[in-house]
Amino acid sequence: MDTTINDAKSEIYDPSRKMLDVSRIREDFPILQRQVHGKRLVYLDSAATSQKPNCVINALSFFYRTINANIHRGVHTLSEESSSAYEALREKIANFIGGVDARGIVFTRNTTESLNMVALSWGKSNIKEGDEILLTEMEHHSNLVPWILLAKETGAVLKHIPVTDNGTLDMAAFYKLLNKKTKLVSVSIVSNVLGTINPVEEIIDAAHKNGSVTVLDGAQSVPHIVTDAKTLDCDFLAFSAHKMLGPTGIGVLYGKPEILEQMEPYLGGGGMIEQVELCNATWAEIPWKFEAGTPNYADVAAFSSAIDYLERIGMGVIREHEKEITEYAVEKLLEFDDLILYGPQDPEIQAGVFTFFHNKIHPHDLSTILDRDGIAIRAGHHCAQPLMMKYKIPATARASAYIYNDKEDIDELVESLNKAKRFF
Repeated sequence: MDTTINDAKSEIYDPSRKMLDVSRIREDFPILQRQVHGKRLVYLDSAATSQKPNCVINALSFFYRTINANIHRGVHTLSEESSSAYEALREKIANFIGGVDARGIVFTRNTTESLNMVALSWGKSNIKEGDEILLTEMEHHSNLVPWILLAKETGAVLKHIPVTDNGTLDMAAFYKLLNKKTKLVSVSIVSNVLGTINPVEEIIDAAHKNGSVTVLDGAQSVPHIVTDAKTLDCDFLAFSAHKMLGPTGIGVLYGKPEILEQMEPYLGGGGMIEQVELCNATWAEIPWKFEAGTPNYADVAAFSSAIDYLERIGMGVIREHEKEITEYAVEKLLEFDDLILYGPQDPEIQAGVFTFFHNKIHPHDLSTILDRDGIAIRAGHHCAQPLMMKYKIPATARASAYIYNDKEDIDELVESLNKAKRFF
């Protein structure tokens, strides 16, 4: 199966200038060739979902045309090829996130299901009344609601690390909140609203010294920065394919094998069993005991191709590119006296996410105006209502960048914002 970039890496990355050739990269993304309302599509909503290159789209089509068969359920050629591709992706992901044990890679539907799996499987067995779960004020609902449900069921206490005025975590408060009752610490590596890159190494180290289990929401980080789960020593890491050039419907939960082995499956059915009797069943080994039913085996081919694409560019190169875009975008957005820009405003600790509130234009209206210029951004509470409440605003507008964005896209955004300002 051809999962390579169309042309050589040298054609999309100039090592002398340490820059991506974004115009060349855009050629790999068919959706970026279209127009919206007669304007070039400027896609600045990759924090919601990323666009897909031709090689990813072609890999999925190729799979359905030549291999399609259910996995681990047949000994015929197609099933064996499909099963092999499925398990090869598990190994590829393990290497992509730092060379962890592939037995710790569990396939889910998305980051949300991965986090829920930890809460339902690990949490119900290990959290009891009076135990404390430590989160942050900047978490996505997917890293809040599962713990809210668990706390209601078990009587555990939820606590939250505050967010400072500059959009970073109050680490002094973290150390005060962390105590012997803290059984679990769950934080996002990168905030989907503020773009803040949190000091998760420090948080994990302190949590482990305290005897607490650690969970990382990597939905906004794994697609953008080098992620080494082995060095981080996190107990769990969750992320999704669709935010890293891959298909929808595939998520990943990495868990340390020694922890996964002690957990009970939270879904039962075919594929996750060792033996079933009428009134009893035993489970398959990890990671398969957590993968009940027919999985999304076809999109495995597309996800594999997406990882190939990112690795051909290099995650370090991608991070440097986004730092340059971040610095430029922050500089341009700060020139607006009627915009409030949230987040660190520092490319060293901020991913390519730029969230702002216009004093005179509701975010939904602003997004609609930008759309007329072909610019796609996100407007709303971004599944982070507690953070909106903290800032005392109903919603924000959010632009987010990826490998196919450049300074020209930021200039288009700024020009459209100026037009909106004049209109109102």
